[in-house]
Amino acid sequence: MLMPIFSLKLSMKIKPNKVTIGNYFGKYPALTCATNGDKVFIHTPHKISEANRPQSTLTSAGGDVNLLNINQKVSSICAGNLNPSLGYDVLMIGTDTNLVAYDVIQNRDLFYRETPDGANAITIGKLGAFQDPLAIIGGNCSIQGFDAKGDDQFWTVTGDNVCSLALVDFDKDGQKELVVGSEDFDIRVFREDEIIAEMTETEMITCLHPISECKFGYALQNGTIGIYERTSRSWRIKSKNHAVSIFSFDLNNDGVSELITGWSNGKIDVRNDSTGEIIFKDNFNSSVAGIVKGAYTQPENDQLICCSVEGEVRGYNPLAPSSGQTLMDINVEQEMIREMTQTKQTLLMELKNYQDKLSQSQRPGGTEELEKSASMIPVDTKVNCELDVNTGNQEFPGHVVLTISTNNDTIIRAVTAFAEGIFDGESHVIHPHINKVSSSLKMPLRLQKDIPVDAHLKVLVGYKNCSHFHVFEINCLVPRFAMYIFCQQLTVPEPEGFVKFTINDRIQRVCIWINQNFLLKEPVQASNNLHLSFLSMHNQTPLVLTMDPARQVIIKTDDLDVAGNIVQSLATYLKIDDLNVTAHFPEELKALNVLIEKVDGLNSMRQTLTANIADHSNLIRSMVVRAEDTRLIGDMKTMKRGYIELYNLNRDLVRDYNIRCNNHTELVSYLKQVNLVIQKASRLRVGKYKTQVVTLCRAAIKNNNISALVKIITTGAS
Repeated sequence: MLMPIFSLKLSMKIKPNKVTIGNYFGKYPALTCATNGDKVFIHTPHKISEANRPQSTLTSAGGDVNLLNINQKVSSICAGNLNPSLGYDVLMIGTDTNLVAYDVIQNRDLFYRETPDGANAITIGKLGAFQDPLAIIGGNCSIQGFDAKGDDQFWTVTGDNVCSLALVDFDKDGQKELVVGSEDFDIRVFREDEIIAEMTETEMITCLHPISECKFGYALQNGTIGIYERTSRSWRIKSKNHAVSIFSFDLNNDGVSELITGWSNGKIDVRNDSTGEIIFKDNFNSSVAGIVKGAYTQPENDQLICCSVEGEVRGYNPLAPSSGQTLMDINVEQEMIREMTQTKQTLLMELKNYQDKLSQSQRPGGTEELEKSASMIPVDTKVNCELDVNTGNQEFPGHVVLTISTNNDTIIRAVTAFAEGIFDGESHVIHPHINKVSSSLKMPLRLQKDIPVDAHLKVLVGYKNCSHFHVFEINCLVPRFAMYIFCQQLTVPEPEGFVKFTINDRIQRVCIWINQNFLLKEPVQASNNLHLSFLSMHNQTPLVLTMDPARQVIIKTDDLDVAGNIVQSLATYLKIDDLNVTAHFPEELKALNVLIEKVDGLNSMRQTLTANIADHSNLIRSMVVRAEDTRLIGDMKTMKRGYIELYNLNRDLVRDYNIRCNNHTELVSYLKQVNLVIQKASRLRVGKYKTQVVTLCRAAIKNNNISALVKIITTGAS
């Protein structure tokens, strides 16, 4: 068990995952949390001098706790050294509509910025080649970076709403990359505004945190936690509870940070960063709200600080180094004992099976009885996997069929498949009735996204009357574009939309890429011209791939997302660093025009409503004063008339506010769609051209230049 060095009970409840710590008072760190009442409290166990104690809007809540009134729903908070010249940390507070940089000591806003895309996550630090630290904000499909003056220094788009951010030296080049987790189950790594890596998970990514250099921890909404080292997953575990917060801290003092996880059931566990084994654990009586580190009670000695939603705070010191046996030695011994015990149990079970077979064969007629029980299978038994496509019908949509079969008369009793992004969960079991078992079994696979899937299968093989089965473990790779059926001739018109570009590779290499990424009954053979037609089983839309002797590639599809996926996959295979294209997607551009017109209309309405609300607020203030004056002089008739007018004006004010709220919700929805179109358009390009499209599109939207926006999406240049 993990033993706390101190425990505090604060009088306020804490919002989950809204916890940070900052050195606002010089060497004294202060715990900062958002409360359920949308206030932010700042607590330090040290006595701060009156000269340094925050005043005014910070009101004391007893002891060393001070409250900051936000009056809006707090969506994220973060403290960090945004302005090194100050010599202390700045508190960043994000809401659904704005971002505030707050100087706690001076009790003033350093800057206030409207963020129509929201601020779901905040991190502070140096990104890439930027010289100064940035406050990086993740919102509605967009990411922004503000400097200490509040100037917008960085902007890019991502695939969905941002849930979590982390700065990690992903490629060990001495500069930090931005790791972004979003609602579309993807983890993306940005080198400034260029995506250099993407990892797809099985659920929404709720937490990210750097571990060491290119290692970072992650948590999913379904209770999965784990660690990535670059694009390779080191390990992961899944719990029935939800991981509220993850952190890294060297608690056992071995020079390597461990992954600390706070769970929704109040459990805290410390796991080895290489194996995922639990080293320490502790429990709160309520859900964990957040985990941070700082010299909270002992100056210059960092402590691990854990908070619960009920306001309980516990601190843990790292273990003191000793000259004798270390904790890691004890853990290694325990791990060896556990592995050897497990091996012993497996060998004993196997020995018992052999003894049962031997005693059965020694009885009269035992050999025949043993053969009839069919506990053993032929030594040359193999399990084969084949993939095919099924066009489906109205009742059962098109899907990929995985056929698992044996090479003899043995039967398949059950199959357990482990794969991400295919099943409702991460595994699927097929266990046919005993009367329906055979030597082959079909498993339908419905892929929601165009991503390659590595399915791990455990197949139970034996005979119908046997009591023990042999387990075959095999891997089956489902190609990225398996949900596209090859057609000799399309029965529907060819798409109007297309992407056109020229490459320096031979047509033979493109054919190899097609054979690896599509499910084809016969491999494509290289010739002078390439013309292939497919039909998507996602939405029954056509896809046409062509390449001529001049090495010009044309991808015809009306789906901007599909075109981007194909361009990115082909560029990765051919190792193309920079690629610009000519694109034509009339339906997408028409929809984008409509979206931008709606955004402009909503922005105009929003400004009008804001002005009306401000006027009504000023009028209400003056009317309250006049009504009180009439009450004091005893003019009840005028007072009654004044309060009736005040009531009507307040009702109008509430109505305007509700309209403004609905306007904001609608505006956020349309802005998300606009950002998604920009992100899809950028995926049609590779390298510097991909970054260029995002930058130019943003400038065109700011200037309300629709014609320039269309040209940028079409040609990649303004």
